Amino acid sequence: MALSDHGYQVATAPDGAVALEMMAGFQPDLVLLDMRMPAMDGWSFSSAYRKTRSPRVPIVVLTAARDAGASAAEIQADGFLAKPFELQDLLALVERLLGKPL
Repeated sequence: MALSDHGYQVATAPDGAVALEMMAGFQPDLVLLDMRMPAMDGWSFSSAYRKTRSPRVPIVVLTAARDAGASAAEIQADGFLAKPFELQDLLALVERLLGKPL
């Protein structure tokens, strides 16, 4: 909701498999990825997405894992935020990766 409130178009999916299906018809500018999802977790999603999508878009890991940076590094993410995070930190990261001011 916060990203929508700041003018971003947002699509959500309950898991990685549904996200891949949804993204078959459009190219997102950015992927916010929870690593622990049902059906297809963040690791599997990232692998499948990068094999099928071009051009590559930034992936940001959002996780409650103790070492968020390690999870992000494993999948070569472009950024990460450890949960809980401040809304302003999310907005700043999205702006930095997209090169668009809020």
